Amino acid sequence: MRYVPPTRVHGRYRQTVTMTSGASVAATWPAPRAAGPLAARIELPGSKSLTNRALVLAALSKTPTRITAPLRARDTLLMAGALSSLGVHIAEDGADWLVTSGPLHGGTVDCGLAGTVMRFVPPVAALAEGSSFFDGDPHARTRPMGTLLDGLRQAGVAVSDENTGSLPFTVAGRGSVPGGLVKLDASASSQFVSALLLAGARFDRGIEIHHVGKVLPSLPHIEMTVAGLRAAGVDVEDSWANRWRVAPGEIDTPDVVIEPDLSNAAPFLAAALAVGGSVTIARWPSSTTQGGDALRSLLTEMGAEVRLTPEGLRVTGTGEIRPLVADLHDVSELTPVLAALCALSSRVSRLSGVAHIRGHETDRLAAIRTELARLGGDVDETPDGLVIRPATLHGGTWRAYADHRMAQAGAVLGLVVSGIGIDDIGSTTKTIADFPALWTSLLGQTEPAAG
Repeated sequence: MRYVPPTRVHGRYRQTVTMTSGASVAATWPAPRAAGPLAARIELPGSKSLTNRALVLAALSKTPTRITAPLRARDTLLMAGALSSLGVHIAEDGADWLVTSGPLHGGTVDCGLAGTVMRFVPPVAALAEGSSFFDGDPHARTRPMGTLLDGLRQAGVAVSDENTGSLPFTVAGRGSVPGGLVKLDASASSQFVSALLLAGARFDRGIEIHHVGKVLPSLPHIEMTVAGLRAAGVDVEDSWANRWRVAPGEIDTPDVVIEPDLSNAAPFLAAALAVGGSVTIARWPSSTTQGGDALRSLLTEMGAEVRLTPEGLRVTGTGEIRPLVADLHDVSELTPVLAALCALSSRVSRLSGVAHIRGHETDRLAAIRTELARLGGDVDETPDGLVIRPATLHGGTWRAYADHRMAQAGAVLGLVVSGIGIDDIGSTTKTIADFPALWTSLLGQTEPAAG
């Protein structure tokens, strides 16, 4: 089954976007204000990071794999479409996906704005017979790719990118990859390491990766990759700092059940602090490789009461939003939503360790500063983060920059600041198929009126 991603308008989601429910969302979405304290329970869709890693490992597996409760959103449909274009068979079976590897061949890969697609799929394409052409949304061409392309070349893969180090590029698949030692600077994205690890067992000599740059960001995502490989029977050595070795061998990916996306829980849990009451995220795992689990400690520091119950993770607002002083290096995807909460605090917050998010869907540090300032916020950029001071916010347009995390941050502010309109709520389809409907469901679950 070949997956065709949703139609883009001028290369990105803007103007009118049709969500999974069939509802249409206007270009500027009026962020709803909360009517009162919440008493909500939310079922989140599956993790993008886990779904896309499972898809890649299943595509390289010697036996078919059932993926239960996969995320169906733009990034995962792009991944399914990319792998299908290379000869992988992905079939619907109720709510599950059945993935069967086939003889891999060259194809045309639409990366959209998905970092996991543009980085995880090229090593798979290198194992195919024939050339594969990669391109994506206009902004995708600004995202750093040179580190991965250089790593592929060190592993013996021929790549043509006209010396741009970015999309578009062509991977010349020859049916096999020599592999061996690769030295790279992955300080811009941990995905460069995960990409080579995921396919490395299928390389003739396996893969040994040495990170030779500054501090590596988002280490939990690499640990997630390693856990997936080991579950598939792959021999991985990761006991050294900044070094990983994958032995050559078969990949036999087991059936997998995808956990809820804990990073996508951020705006929903933040709502409990912003307006009071409680929000419970169902099926929160007791142990996980997802970095979003750090929300438990981060929101506690910001004044929430946080409990892991049999029903899920319950976050209760206490009427106070404390300032946050934190190094978010390992959980940088949480920065926009946490910054929105910080803007509602009565004291100064300092977020650090996230210089690398300048190279994400947009320059997130510049975008957060610009958009908070547009609404009256008092924010300074630092070399690796933000300083956010108390200020009285007002309504206005919140620009998302085609970035789902930015759009989510605007929705959080809209809970308590009247008149906020988000210019591109459709960008949230990257990881949640129908964010507006889920957000409306959240706000419809409020505490009973007193008396």
